[in-house]
Amino acid sequence: MVSGENSSEPTAERWTKATVYPDMWVDPDDDPRETEVDPGDERGMLLDYLRYYRLTVEMKCAGVDAEQMARRSVPPSTMSLLGLVRHLVEDERHFRRVMAGEDAPRLYRTEEDRDGDWNGAVADPAVVEEAWRQWRAEVELSDRLIASVPDLGAWNAGFSDYGPEPGGQHQLRDLLVAQIAEYARHCGHADLLRERIDGRVGQ
Repeated sequence: MVSGENSSEPTAERWTKATVYPDMWVDPDDDPRETEVDPGDERGMLLDYLRYYRLTVEMKCAGVDAEQMARRSVPPSTMSLLGLVRHLVEDERHFRRVMAGEDAPRLYRTEEDRDGDWNGAVADPAVVEEAWRQWRAEVELSDRLIASVPDLGAWNAGFSDYGPEPGGQHQLRDLLVAQIAEYARHCGHADLLRERIDGRVGQ
């Protein structure tokens, strides 16, 4: 362990499991995100990107305990890996509310605590287990919805709060791109959160 330049808090040495490319999370042969499957078309490409970033979130959280999952980044941020998983649960539910008009109310956020997904991310193994169980269930439900809509040009049936003017119309392709962008943005956060926890780095 080495000490930070301007802090008494210890920081971890940077390290990676990769041996082929030192800036990767794992070696290419061990990376479940890489496949030989050709997406083939627009739908396949969008779903492949979404699959890739969902897997990245899981990989960035692998091998850490409940305390590490709930460990905050830097004050005053409330961001943690566990909070990130809970936040993505809400995003998956939001996707279905907007696209299909499903009855999928928020699980963690409330009017009184709009950051409940982050604030409720406490170092409890049961909370961690519940977050992962819920996330996997929500991903499966989102995937079922996407598979049931053959046309990427289909319009949303639910209320949309995307953009500066709530209530707008969006095609399925728009919502998929927005979901991919949300995951990609938070994968960047997960990079930094994990490096702060134990020093592990990689794409």
